[in-house]
Amino acid sequence: MMATFLQQLSLLALMGISLGGCDSTKKEKAVHKDYDLSDPDKFNMPESLFEISGIAFNQQSADTVYAVQDEDGRLYRLGWDNPRQHSAKFAKKGDYEDVAILQDKVVILKSNGFLYTFPLSEAIYEDPEQVHEFKKILPKGEYEGMYGDEKSGKIYILCKSCTQDNAKASVTGYILEPDKDSTQATGTFAINVDEIKALTGKVSRGFKPSGLAKNPITNDWYIISAVNKMMVVTDSKWKVKEVYLLNGNMFIQPEGIAFDKTGNLYISNEGDDLFAGNVLKFKKISR
Repeated sequence: MMATFLQQLSLLALMGISLGGCDSTKKEKAVHKDYDLSDPDKFNMPESLFEISGIAFNQQSADTVYAVQDEDGRLYRLGWDNPRQHSAKFAKKGDYEDVAILQDKVVILKSNGFLYTFPLSEAIYEDPEQVHEFKKILPKGEYEGMYGDEKSGKIYILCKSCTQDNAKASVTGYILEPDKDSTQATGTFAINVDEIKALTGKVSRGFKPSGLAKNPITNDWYIISAVNKMMVVTDSKWKVKEVYLLNGNMFIQPEGIAFDKTGNLYISNEGDDLFAGNVLKFKKISR
């Protein structure tokens, strides 16, 4: 009798019938076509970057990792896989969420939408002198994700939580063009949450982005969310193409994202009680 029951189970499995009810995530992507999200190179951060948030490269060169963390107004510089770091103090303590290197300038995003800029050449000094603070460029809200596009000179910033947004319907982003006018946004864009929901049912409470970057090979946008434990891929016009759920055992708190010039993907994670903060590198799969 037992053998017959086991044979029935095997037959059901071969037929692809689920014994656990309806699979609400059947459309989710389990494996990324370009990256093995289960097999990274891990770079553990020193204690000063336990709460690492944003990361960036200069002209997509991964030789030096530029990073900020949630509490200190410092820009950190590290060589890949070398825990020794240098830092430049650009502001007092605060909640700093992301960093971009754009046309020889450092741009740092505070969670309230304030921006700090100074020449990249001053990042080697403990106290850079040419720091400028820009307030109230963006609407009131909470911001975590920023990307500086070297080719266009534009800065893209995503709102994590803004009063003018309905996070269950869309997430608004803002475009800045520093060469034209650094005191106001010159454009907007939006991510349709219903398009995410069509691929996964795990955004019932809204989508809360924590970082974004553009893939230099495909020009697709990659948006990560620490709250949703999710990575969303859109085309260049922000239409959602793919959604990937991130394993919480590996992606402790994914806050920052970047690409190098060859298309390798990097995601930074804040630490927790058991693990140090880290940067995970996912090599682009050769085809």
